Amino acid sequence: QVQLVESGGGLVQAGGSLRLSCAASGRTFSTYSMGWFRQAPGKERELVAHILPSVGRTWYAGSVQGRFTISRDNAKNTVYLQMDSLKSEDTAVYFCAARAFSGVVTSPALYNYWGQGTQVTVSS
Repeated sequence: QVQLVESGGGLVQAGGSLRLSCAASGRTFSTYSMGWFRQAPGKERELVAHILPSVGRTWYAGSVQGRFTISRDNAKNTVYLQMDSLKSEDTAVYFCAARAFSGVVTSPALYNYWGQGTQVTVSS
């Protein structure tokens, strides 16, 4: 069982930065693939960044490539999402999710555990 708690969301002006954190419980955090999803009103939940377990290989959606950086600290059971050059279209609720198997998958249904989400609002 893994419990995930996000933090770091808020209101920021376009062009600004935010850093999201996701703290995980459980001793097996380092074995999970971790993803950051977002969901805007009226839209489907979408994967924006993903990081593999111990190797730490990353994947990004095209819409955030070059602006967002995902990282993890297995000693602290935490995954981060550094968001720079934010745009109004980045406004959404951001969720972290854990998947027990390696490999990048974009379907939310294939993730085993979810956090409660944190709101990110970018004003233009």
